[in-house]
Amino acid sequence: QVQLVESGGGLVQPGGSLRLSCAASGDIFSINVMGWYRQAPGFQRELVAAISSGGSTNYADSVKGRFTISRDNAKNTVYLQMNSLKPEDTSIYTCSADVRRPGSNRWYKYWGPGTQITVSS
Repeated sequence: QVQLVESGGGLVQPGGSLRLSCAASGDIFSINVMGWYRQAPGFQRELVAAISSGGSTNYADSVKGRFTISRDNAKNTVYLQMNSLKPEDTSIYTCSADVRRPGSNRWYKYWGPGTQITVSS
């Protein structure tokens, strides 16, 4: 099995910063894309940012210039640095990882349980 565990969520004032971490562990041969998604009540889940194993990144337009995704391949960990946070960033943030398990040539997407980010004064 593969487990993803997020940390770093919480309450922050508008204009503040938070850093999320997500560590993947378990039966892992290789990880390709790792990403962060968010879903607020009444809204569809949206991709916030993604990063390939080679470091190529992709961001939602709403977070460009404010959020930075990075990863440590040796630790199977992805990070999301969030600056200049706005109330509309309030959501449950969930990490994902496209994982290839030992002995398999297929890729599977795994998800963390999610962490709440609330931006409010």
